[in-house]
Amino acid sequence: MNGNRLRGVLAAVLIGTAGVAGATMMLVTTAQAAGVRPAVGKPLQEAINFAKEGKSALALDALKRAESVHGLTATEQKVIAETRQYVEVKTGNFSGGVTNATSAQAKFAIDYNNRRYHDVITEDQAYLRKYGVLDESHKEIVAQAYYQMGDYRGALNYITHNLNGSTSALMLKMAAANKVGDTSALAQSARQLVLTGQPKFWTYVLMAADRASGLSDDQTLGIYRIRLLTGNMRSADDYSTATQISIQLGFPQEGLAIQQRGFAAKVLSGTRQERLLALAKKDAADQAAEMGKLATEAHAAKTGGPLVHLAEVYWGVGKYKDALAAVNEGLKKGGVKDVADADIVKGMALEGLKQTRAALMAFRAASTNPKAKVVASLWDLYARTSK
Repeated sequence: MNGNRLRGVLAAVLIGTAGVAGATMMLVTTAQAAGVRPAVGKPLQEAINFAKEGKSALALDALKRAESVHGLTATEQKVIAETRQYVEVKTGNFSGGVTNATSAQAKFAIDYNNRRYHDVITEDQAYLRKYGVLDESHKEIVAQAYYQMGDYRGALNYITHNLNGSTSALMLKMAAANKVGDTSALAQSARQLVLTGQPKFWTYVLMAADRASGLSDDQTLGIYRIRLLTGNMRSADDYSTATQISIQLGFPQEGLAIQQRGFAAKVLSGTRQERLLALAKKDAADQAAEMGKLATEAHAAKTGGPLVHLAEVYWGVGKYKDALAAVNEGLKKGGVKDVADADIVKGMALEGLKQTRAALMAFRAASTNPKAKVVASLWDLYARTSK
């Protein structure tokens, strides 16, 4: 949780009890005229003054003197109870026990501020639950207490089972997940934050995707494509690697566009990158000149694989309508080696055409394949959040 947010929550808890002070002192003053005897009113006023000075023991002693007066009326008992509440809130001394919601909230805030995290998690949480005031803000602070104690797994579990996914809770969940190495929880939290309109958390979604093992070159390129689309290319190596994979897989026109973007962003420079740019230009020009032949051969092939490849070529140059037609024909013809990857290509084409609902269906179909799920989930998230 953000520190300012936490302090704000705690302040709100204490501000909620601030009225106790004014109300109690006013009641002591005005109630004297309404039947509170001096023998009761005087020690209560002393208790309030001692509490203001932080003299907890003296304040509690004055309260006891008021309570010991014989024959207390209902009004006097009420004033004593409210004065005790004020003293507890003001001094943080709850030796007499927590007996109401205001005291429960005050003890909770005071214990957290004094780093008594174990009490916040156990005793204070129980009091808040008892008096029906354990809301989302309090629960977030309980989760923060777990984190501050170094119990990161406890924080992660508490958030997962008790909180509804506010931005601050999700950020704390990410921090805890990172501490315990739970990449799944980290990615899930980051994904939820992206879905709430916070694209900066794509960084963490992609970080988790990078840790996936057993991905094919085509699937690795899929991650780079999302990096490009979301503005998350990190270095010259990202651009040059994405360019090289594109060329190797038979998408040199796409590779050329990637390399050119790297130079335009002033990330790429130097002889090595110039040579790769020149290679991409040559191969892209050759492929562009042979597009008619490539399409004819794909349509004439016995299986649908070449058509799926053609669709991906079309996607790389922004011909989404042609890409969709080619991949649909390829899937209909059959014999496609990896149907899940073909479904991803289909979803990419549909997303390019802004047919979001159909694109999500294609990505969902691809997600049933464990190997394709990483890339399919990235495209699913992109389709849900792109404008």
